[in-house]
Amino acid sequence: MAVENVSETLKRELPVLLRDDPDLRRYILDLTRREYADRQQTEDRFDRVLEELRQDREAQERKWAKQDRKWEEQNHKWEEQNHKWEEQNHKWWEAQEEQKREREEQKRKWEESRVEFQRVHKEIMALTEKHDRHVSALGARWGLKSEASFRNALAGILEKNFDIQVLNVNEYDERGEVFGRPDQIELDVIIKNGLLLICELKSSIDKAGMHIFERKARFYERRHDRKADRLIVISPMIDKWAKKLAKELGIEIYSDSLEIEEL
Repeated sequence: MAVENVSETLKRELPVLLRDDPDLRRYILDLTRREYADRQQTEDRFDRVLEELRQDREAQERKWAKQDRKWEEQNHKWEEQNHKWEEQNHKWWEAQEEQKREREEQKRKWEESRVEFQRVHKEIMALTEKHDRHVSALGARWGLKSEASFRNALAGILEKNFDIQVLNVNEYDERGEVFGRPDQIELDVIIKNGLLLICELKSSIDKAGMHIFERKARFYERRHDRKADRLIVISPMIDKWAKKLAKELGIEIYSDSLEIEEL
């Protein structure tokens, strides 16, 4: 019990004694020195621990830096490879676009050539038909082909190119207004969209023929009580006096049926 009391007293009084009695404090420190490191040793050990930690950190940082360099090198290689692929794809697309442009250009040239060929062919055929009509006109003029056949050919061309119908009208002039005596009057009439066109289709016509056509047209107008919108003469052979008279009478003249303005 006495030992326990002493122990309790030491625990209670010792802190005060150590604070107030320097000699006692030194004595206690000397007795307990072997049980713990002194301040210098503690500081040295702490410094060693810090140094080891610093060295470990630096070593770890070097490892990470080395690993980062490897990643950067790898990324650089990937970027170079991607750049090469992009360049290759760009060249491939450029080649494809160039081939596409060449094909389109070739197609355009072929289309232009086709259209030009058709145009020239159409012009040649029209010119051929025109020459054929002139030859036919000469034939009719010289009695080699009838005037009626030539007239029918011109009427067919008009109907084909202008989507119209040429009506051949035969009426009897009892009073002889046209020829000075009663006779049969023959005219070609076109009626389209309310317009009345009176035509003369002949292989050739002179001044007298132009006068007769004008009288036949006026006869038709009086007979049907209707004014013609246009008087038209189509003939590959019109003498100069007939042309002059036609201008005075307001008659349109054409050397070929395809030269007529849209009806």
